[in-house]
Amino acid sequence: MRLLIQMDENEIESKVQSRSVPLCLQLFNKEKYKIIRHLTKSLLIKAISKPLFVQPTSQLSKMPRGKKTKEETTEQVEAETTSPKKAVKKKAEKSGDADGEPAEEKSKLRKESSLTKGMDFSHTCQTKDGRSPNWKIASWNVNGIRAWMDETKCATEDIPSDVKVPGYYDYWSSAEKAGYAGTAIYSKTEPIKITYGLGIPKHDDEGRVITAEFDKFYLVTSYVPNAGRGLPRLPYRAKEWDVDFRNYLNNLNKTKPVVMCGDLNVAHEEIDIANPKTNKKSAGFTAEERQGFTDLLAEGYIDSFRELYPEEKGARLDYFVLSEKLRDDLCDNVIRKDVMGSDHCPIVLYMAFK
Repeated sequence: MRLLIQMDENEIESKVQSRSVPLCLQLFNKEKYKIIRHLTKSLLIKAISKPLFVQPTSQLSKMPRGKKTKEETTEQVEAETTSPKKAVKKKAEKSGDADGEPAEEKSKLRKESSLTKGMDFSHTCQTKDGRSPNWKIASWNVNGIRAWMDETKCATEDIPSDVKVPGYYDYWSSAEKAGYAGTAIYSKTEPIKITYGLGIPKHDDEGRVITAEFDKFYLVTSYVPNAGRGLPRLPYRAKEWDVDFRNYLNNLNKTKPVVMCGDLNVAHEEIDIANPKTNKKSAGFTAEERQGFTDLLAEGYIDSFRELYPEEKGARLDYFVLSEKLRDDLCDNVIRKDVMGSDHCPIVLYMAFK
């Protein structure tokens, strides 16, 4: 799941009085990963109301795991080896709830998270001409909503009320295959229009794209197909998806500038991956996938992080790609390497739209 958050001006100490705050999520198949990570609703709300700050933007290649207490380690092992229903029952028994239903204040969805404790949420940045940001967009692959919602399949009709966040509009696009891929958007300001997919059936049954139209730009959240172990989907990815997705963005860009984000499943340059020499045939770093991203940028887009930090090294699959015409509105793009809860770090874009 990827969270994309745009904070209002008061929350980022700007004098502009707008209050448009979108938040996008990309949902991924939990079974793809061996480690089950639990996110709570309180953490989701915290991420929306007060996004985290990473400092510095260097040393990106390693995400610190942090020291765990014996109790925390035991809880993690239980979470990884026990089914969600059994885990809830076990916790309920410990808390004295005989019927297996923990009290509301002890619910997994509502318990207080320590993942953000002690972190500094502030950040000051400007455009090259000295303008402060009036949009703040945070994108986070949190590795699947099912990891914290008791095996929710994430089909649109099955979205539980617990994922509703007060004060936000939310939009969901799920894959036809249960528990696979999918995207979503939370927005504090109602978009002018929401579009699902690319309008091409062969691409749109996996719920990989949602587009939100706002006054000054299009916001596109995407979970780009992975070529897979052994590269079985590489031909589809390189010759079909990349081509059609690029054309889709270009058509939007003719009307309004584009801000596109997501897990793009590509490490573009050698500084974007660990051990580039041994990964030439690995999904996300093949010549075909890297060329596809190069071709996209050549159509009139910029990799916002590389625009600001051309020499920084570290593994990257998550991007904010901007129309070139937004270059002068770019304030900063940070990677929150200290935020736990997923095998991806949140990334944050600061923009000063004119």
